[in-house]
Amino acid sequence: MKTRTSITLSEDIVEAMDRLSGQYKNRSEFVELALRNYIAQLIRRERTARDLEIINQCADRLNEEALDVLAYQVVW
Repeated sequence: MKTRTSITLSEDIVEAMDRLSGQYKNRSEFVELALRNYIAQLIRRERTARDLEIINQCADRLNEEALDVLAYQVVW
């Protein structure tokens, strides 16, 4: 389902969009694709930050486990 909306953009943005939007049906399609890509990028950033936080919270325990495993390895 599509919803009609109105936005105000700077002239330079509209000019660049018009110059680059040749392969798209219209401005709306161009703007929708750009927003979808940007939103996906923000979601990936949030996910990465959340994953990094989890890793950092578990880092000490994981490092201890790694050292314990290494202690069992036989040196040839």
